[in-house]
Amino acid sequence: MNTTASSASPRRPTMTDVAGVAGVSLKTVSRVVNGVSSVDEHLAARVRAAAQELGFRTNFAASTLRSGSSSATIGLLIKDLSNDFYATIASGVAEVARAHHTQLITAHSGENAADELEAIFDLCRRRVDGLLIVPTGGDHSALRSEIDLGIPMVFIDRSPIGLDADSVVLDNYASARDATLILIAEGHIRIGILVDTLNMPTMWQRVEGIKAAYLLAGLPWDDSLLVTNVRGPAEASMAVDRLIARTDPPTAYFCGNNRSSIGALRTLWERRRTEALVAFDDFQLAELMPRPFRVLRYDNRALGTLGAELLFRRINGEVFAPVTVVLPTELCARGISEFPFTDDKEPE
Repeated sequence: MNTTASSASPRRPTMTDVAGVAGVSLKTVSRVVNGVSSVDEHLAARVRAAAQELGFRTNFAASTLRSGSSSATIGLLIKDLSNDFYATIASGVAEVARAHHTQLITAHSGENAADELEAIFDLCRRRVDGLLIVPTGGDHSALRSEIDLGIPMVFIDRSPIGLDADSVVLDNYASARDATLILIAEGHIRIGILVDTLNMPTMWQRVEGIKAAYLLAGLPWDDSLLVTNVRGPAEASMAVDRLIARTDPPTAYFCGNNRSSIGALRTLWERRRTEALVAFDDFQLAELMPRPFRVLRYDNRALGTLGAELLFRRINGEVFAPVTVVLPTELCARGISEFPFTDDKEPE
């Protein structure tokens, strides 16, 4: 069966194609593409003209594999770019990468430790110069061999497990402890706690901080007020509904991240409830929420920028013991200053 040129599948032009159009050897094209200065200028000009005519682009990945040189590329492994928290981290990383004239590859880490490791090893096979990882959890000791082979890694938001490596994290324990002590000082002894899986070091540290506050205040800890595996607003809404239905409901809530706080606030508003609420993580338009609450705010962009700057120090050859940079948080008021509820008016 005859096939016309217009119906053939398009393909990227190769160095062989360039050599044919320029009337030179493949070796000459390779030398021009790789910047060898000893090539005759007349031949080099023919190669460049042919490359432009064909739309030829150098395969940097292939040339990096052949030469073993730097790819001028770093990888960012992240869980959910649809979440403002992660998107802001990625923006900070991209800014630093751009300042270092380096391309950024962003990859999805998956939902479990096995998927995460597979994605990390895939980026390593692509010969990136370094990796920034927002880990989902699990054991990271298998990555030691890659670091020893020369691929530096910096962990963001959560320190790695089973691996001594650079990380940029939040002061989760002290922040949760101090915020809880404030709630207790305001008279809230029964605090409903909504967190994601305790397999995440961040969630575990925040819960431990809350427990420490109870211990410091000389109060008993009630494990039945702790709700785990709250992965989003829907689960948080249902968890608050269940806590409200108790004969001894909480008088305040502590939400482990911004997604759970959105669901909790929604249910409290719909039920015309006035319980205090503290949320770890600020979120967009929080100041416009129709009821008062507080957030533990921090510079999540700095998580990305500081992590990327630390990575480039490694890439540029600095040698130092693994470091952990800890960022502080600040408890801030959000939403309107007073509850708008009256006995005869439903919330709009």
